[in-house]
Amino acid sequence: MDIKELYKLYQQHPCITTDSRDCPEGSIFLALKGETFDGNKFAIAALEKGCAYAIVDDKTVIPTDDERLILVDDCLQTFKDLAREHRRQFDIPVIGITGTNGKTTTKELIAAVLSQKYNVLYTQGNFNNDVGVPKTLFRLTKEHEIAVIEMGASHPGDIKTLAETAEPTCGLITNVGKAHLLGFGSFEGVIKTKCELYDFLRTREDSLIFLNADNEYLVDQIGEEENLWISPYSTDPEKQYTCISGEIIACDPFLKFRWREPLMTLEEEGRSTKWHKVQTQLVGSYNIDNLLAAIAVGINFGVDRKKICAALEEYVPSNNRSQMTVTTKNHLIVDAYNANPTSMMAALENFSLIQADRKMVILGQMGELGEESDKEHRQLVSYLESAGYDEVWLVGDNFQDIPCPFRKFHDVEAVKTAIQEHCPEDFYILIKGSNSNKLFQLPELL
Repeated sequence: MDIKELYKLYQQHPCITTDSRDCPEGSIFLALKGETFDGNKFAIAALEKGCAYAIVDDKTVIPTDDERLILVDDCLQTFKDLAREHRRQFDIPVIGITGTNGKTTTKELIAAVLSQKYNVLYTQGNFNNDVGVPKTLFRLTKEHEIAVIEMGASHPGDIKTLAETAEPTCGLITNVGKAHLLGFGSFEGVIKTKCELYDFLRTREDSLIFLNADNEYLVDQIGEEENLWISPYSTDPEKQYTCISGEIIACDPFLKFRWREPLMTLEEEGRSTKWHKVQTQLVGSYNIDNLLAAIAVGINFGVDRKKICAALEEYVPSNNRSQMTVTTKNHLIVDAYNANPTSMMAALENFSLIQADRKMVILGQMGELGEESDKEHRQLVSYLESAGYDEVWLVGDNFQDIPCPFRKFHDVEAVKTAIQEHCPEDFYILIKGSNSNKLFQLPELL
């Protein structure tokens, strides 16, 4: 059975489940594999629970000629191919987003802006891998007018695969930095993989790229291809004639900024060159790039300028990203979902700008850095030694052998014990680390 035939079956049973514990009546079970499970083993059970069909890639689980069991070469590839076929039923703009840092926040800001005018489908949570992207695409309905698809990567070829699944018409790479070096092999590997999104768009006619013109690595990847349209944004005053421009007004702790369209465009259209001011609920000066990206997308798709500003002001961060929390004891800046050398330094440098009598940082170790791990952690500690924070706690085994005056903990449980014994009070506290560090468990204790 080829993909088009399978898709006709899907149209008759428009619900795919990959979890044998959740089998809606008449749905299709698709047997994915993971490190600790094999969906093939649950195919029969899924049918018994109400699934109309089960797609498997292990013929040994087919005991009879049961026509409800459909054998394919690779279930994951079939899942992606079916999702692409579903995406092709909708002639709407699809914006693909990737980058080392900020892609989830940027995705949410873009969705907030576009929602001022359109019915938007966008990636929920962190569904940005080769399972999450198909699941997002299957949520497309005829009511949707535009889609925003987040794409994550940890190995070369990941973005290529996701782009070929989602087939975006527009693309945005937030930035490139040092992350997942163990999987990419090098920083150059990071750049090459992220720019697989550009490579895909080059194969399409009239593709649009929203370009962070301040990132030299991304600018270097843009050639003179006639079929690529570029919408650039920047904080560099020298680029204000050709780019959407942004300037930070304040960041103590919430980011306030102003923006305007390219002066060349404003002058050609005879419109005012006045700035638009926006008071956000985001902590971190580094978020200005994410905000400008959302503005660039909004303008391109005709969202009213006042509504763009309103959407950015109303957006409240969640999921432990750039969140400000005030407790009875402390002010907390929680950014405990992702950490790599680039994002770690951005968070610390921003924290240094915040005016506060007493500052404390709780940092979790950075993962997937390969041979660069020890070097990057030592450089981080060196910065902390010169930063002048009142208190520094370091969490994770990667910090244990680095000589420094700071308090060290093997894991979050040890930190929780320390807080219960003597809770810090009257601090501004930055909590920064990868999700695997589980530092998101700390705010309720502080």
